[in-house]
Amino acid sequence: MRDRIARLIKAHERKDVILTTVSGVASTKKEMISYFDSSTCIDVITTKSFQVMPNSGNREPVICCLGDGNFGNSVGLRNPGMEVVLPELEELRRKGLSKLLNVSVSASSAEDFITLIRAFDHVADSIELNFSCPHAASGYGASIGSDICIATDYVRAIREAYPEQKSALLIKLTPNVDNIGEIAASVMACGADGIVAINTVGPKLYIEPHSGKPILSNKLGGKGGASGRWVNERALECVREIRQAVGDDAIIIGMGGVSTSSDVAAMIDAGADAVGIGSALGTVRQQDWPAYLETLRREAGERSGDTSSRFIITENRMAYSEHTVTKLTVHTPEMLLIKLDGELDCKAGQFAFLFVPGLGEKPFSVAHNKPLTFLIRKRGYFTSELFNLKTGDKVYTRSLYGSPLDMPQSENALFIAGGSGVAVLPSLCRMAEGRHTSISVLVGTSASSSVGVDGKALFEDYFREKATEYKVVPDDGKVGRVLDYLPSAVEGKKDLKVYLVGPEKFMAIAAEKLLSLGLKKNDIFLSLERSTLCGIGLCGECVCGDRLTCQWGTFQPYDYILENAPELLK
Repeated sequence: MRDRIARLIKAHERKDVILTTVSGVASTKKEMISYFDSSTCIDVITTKSFQVMPNSGNREPVICCLGDGNFGNSVGLRNPGMEVVLPELEELRRKGLSKLLNVSVSASSAEDFITLIRAFDHVADSIELNFSCPHAASGYGASIGSDICIATDYVRAIREAYPEQKSALLIKLTPNVDNIGEIAASVMACGADGIVAINTVGPKLYIEPHSGKPILSNKLGGKGGASGRWVNERALECVREIRQAVGDDAIIIGMGGVSTSSDVAAMIDAGADAVGIGSALGTVRQQDWPAYLETLRREAGERSGDTSSRFIITENRMAYSEHTVTKLTVHTPEMLLIKLDGELDCKAGQFAFLFVPGLGEKPFSVAHNKPLTFLIRKRGYFTSELFNLKTGDKVYTRSLYGSPLDMPQSENALFIAGGSGVAVLPSLCRMAEGRHTSISVLVGTSASSSVGVDGKALFEDYFREKATEYKVVPDDGKVGRVLDYLPSAVEGKKDLKVYLVGPEKFMAIAAEKLLSLGLKKNDIFLSLERSTLCGIGLCGECVCGDRLTCQWGTFQPYDYILENAPELLK
């Protein structure tokens, strides 16, 4: 494997352009590794940094954007741990990967790095040691890479303990030093096969302009690493210094603020054998990634023009808008309706983030655009804190994410929601209006009573006005009891499309029941409200098959899910 990656990475000597993904961006889950392998021209796929034990990382927000393609991040090395990830990578290998796999690992001791290398050696073409993360806990990341003695001792100890390593050993270095070339030469002299540079610059503090308060949540007071356009000059400087220090034979993967074809060419001219594309993917729709990456490769190789910028979204899609809380309604002890001033043109399939400085942020569906209304279900720290808001408090949104549902024309539409999924149904009703579609609404609740403190079910007045049929079914001790009413809900309805919202298990059972009642797979749509940290495609968390729901929208056809993401329905 070491020879294989050396041959490919040094291909720039034949005037080829080698592109890689970077650790912690986009190719963070097995599904996204498969996506980059099968659907893009990326040559080397880099995983997120894995550790021996699981790491929950920092609380959101963990990614922010200050505009002009300039990002800050403090994910905190969030990862599921070696024992969870290794079987997934083994499965990918069994199925076959056509591209090289660069497994990134993080540890606070040489012993743990050795454990990780031994574990991943048989599935990796190269293993990248994270000596560079600027916002990691003490003893990790840049704590290693900023000290030439520690970095050198680690590499020496690894080579002595595991000389039979088959994968290439790459060292990712921090730019936050005065002697990166010296450090690179020292770890190469101790047996490293190559250098990856740079990781993020900093850490630095990112202030939300409306509130004047830090955006990121961590133990560093909101400081995080800087990536994107504003680190490109430093990245080029570091790669030049490293190349001069290590000579022509060492592998160098260069990255940092690369977003255009000319940036790729400049990184190669600085001495990189391969070029990493990271934060720039957050400025391009996932639907355009294949064409964007191919354009980077072609134009950088030919040194002919630079049209890659046509794919780049210049607006700051992570900018916050300030709102005032106008009304708070505790529907039940677990359900809160928040109304804000202002409005959003949110359609079914789209969502927004709510952010409160110091408390955190989470994505939510928009129940009503005007007045701007969110339904909050108490789940964890942030949602519990939202119950403590008061009228007049300031809340911030960033939006919109996901593509609107492409609702097919039909004579009848049945909207089914479980629990807080009811928040999505008003947007479905709005979308169905004017289409001469007969609307039926079926809502299941977990409470023994379907009504709140006002004596009504959630959005009851709205549904009674918009729907031909409307029914609320409390579980009353039987989880998913509402699904018992499916036969009567679909009976006699011709040209029927069904839209499901709720927990994935709930939707999976509902879809199977609908098939047994005669509906076809392409008549059923599921709203997959996957976890997401960014909303712009960087974190890779909201993957469904080969699609990120923050890009494609939360509603996906049932037949697509069955074929591409059946694990979500188990």
